[in-house]
Amino acid sequence: MSNIKSLGDLNVKERTKQTNKYENLETIKTFPEEVTKIVDVVADYDKNIVFLSSEGKLYQSMPGKYHEKLKALENLPPMKSIASGYFHFIALSNEEKPRAYGWGDNVNKQLGFITNNDEVQKPILIESLKEKNIGQISCSGYCSFFLNKTTNILFGCGDTHNGMLGKPEIKEDSYAKIQKLHENVANVFGGHSQHTFIIKTDGQLYGFGFNNFGELGLGHKKPIFKPTQIKLEFPVEDISKIILANQLTSILTNDGKLYVTGSNQLTGFGSDLTEFKQHSQFKNNNTIIQEIDCGYHLFAILTQDNEIWVQGVFGGFNSDGSTVIRKIQTGNNLSNDLSSYNQIKCCDQNLIFFLKSNSYLSQDLEKLLKNGYLSDCNIKDIPVHKILIETRIGKTFDLIKKYLESNCKLNEIQDLLKWIYCDQMINLKRTNEILNHFGIQNAQKTKLLKNDLKQLLFDEQTSDFKLVVKNEEEEDDEEEELYIHKFILAARSGLFLNMFQNLEENLQKVKDYSGKSLDTIELLISFLYTDELPITADTDQEFIKEEFEDIVEYYQLNHTIPMMDIFEKCSKK
Repeated sequence: MSNIKSLGDLNVKERTKQTNKYENLETIKTFPEEVTKIVDVVADYDKNIVFLSSEGKLYQSMPGKYHEKLKALENLPPMKSIASGYFHFIALSNEEKPRAYGWGDNVNKQLGFITNNDEVQKPILIESLKEKNIGQISCSGYCSFFLNKTTNILFGCGDTHNGMLGKPEIKEDSYAKIQKLHENVANVFGGHSQHTFIIKTDGQLYGFGFNNFGELGLGHKKPIFKPTQIKLEFPVEDISKIILANQLTSILTNDGKLYVTGSNQLTGFGSDLTEFKQHSQFKNNNTIIQEIDCGYHLFAILTQDNEIWVQGVFGGFNSDGSTVIRKIQTGNNLSNDLSSYNQIKCCDQNLIFFLKSNSYLSQDLEKLLKNGYLSDCNIKDIPVHKILIETRIGKTFDLIKKYLESNCKLNEIQDLLKWIYCDQMINLKRTNEILNHFGIQNAQKTKLLKNDLKQLLFDEQTSDFKLVVKNEEEEDDEEEELYIHKFILAARSGLFLNMFQNLEENLQKVKDYSGKSLDTIELLISFLYTDELPITADTDQEFIKEEFEDIVEYYQLNHTIPMMDIFEKCSKK
């Protein structure tokens, strides 16, 4: 299990001393063998860390002991998401009717249930939410939030000081049990903070809670007791991510720009910001930010070309009182080691975790680069797939091959292939130079693997194989031919890989004997090409859920794919 690495582990009490601890990148090897992948990690202010595996299991470490052998938290259903406040955790199950669980500190009723103990050691079911159809969870400081994605009602509990629940009528109370807070809420964003952001169904951004440092971006420093609209210099739909820290709010846009507001300690503007401004470190150098995250007093930034920048209490202070932002001197080896990691998670004040991409499509197509099966041509003796290269670059293969072999080093070609097959920009500058030659500018913004593969879906002209399916819905048992590309289906499905590897060489079509309808097979192939389901308002969603549950095992798909999560994501488009 090698998809998670850590960087840091600095003793923050020695913040004034120089250290190279942050250059120590370690693969986390403390999970049981059955753990395939870690998909999320959160921590509280006490340095308790909780990991979520792709199998839906939770693993919790004791403070500062995540390098010791970890065991799963027992007697829980599979989980799909986790969140943490200052001293507590919330988890949401991956079930048809999701259930929420809470553990940790409950002094402020932030766990959503009454207990005689202020500290809850293991996850306990939050009974009052069992019938609320909760689809999203979030935490802010001493609060917890639960969003019903069907009715768009936001529930919450915990500390009510300074409007932390965004409910004026309870602002004089100290704590609140779970109650209905706000309607028409599409998304909720919390963090290591005492303020919260939401996006409502009207498509606008709102904030409430603690605001002593301008972290709500409203132009002042007064606490806000009800959701108040935030004015931005860019459309809300351009937001890729909102991350909150103590005294700070950061927003990452779809085009890789970083905006901040709040305490001077983490914004670095010489004084506190009360409105969102583009981060000064990256404003004028065209740096594209790939990922951001915040701990309590730690801000970590990962750029598109794998530079790591950190800012927080460990790094020393500038003369204006802001904390120093500094680039981790990673060197080429560490940069290359992080090239396939595009998710970062800050835990407490001194630890950063790196997780691999959650794109199942790119993970599966990466196999084609490693073993070259079903390749039909070569570039400098590298086995490749002609139609994929032509589709992604938009030129004939012979023209592409001639240019690459004449003008590019082997490692540059390998970097370009990493983008073609996996959407990963290893050498950002050089890869873009090569793509610019073919008329592709800003490829990381404008070109996506799944969009290009949509062009190949059921395309008779480029197909190299026909899958014959009996249409069981027709009275005459009519058979239909689906035009597919062997290498794509083989990369994503163990059944298809085995089928194509064992075909007679001159065989150009084969029957599908799964007993599934034509609609189901079309749905499956659409997913294999794009990681998406072709769901519309007229789609029978119950039919899709039942069919997908059946075909995952039959087609030997990557067993870590959370199929129901993908279904839910696509069904809300």
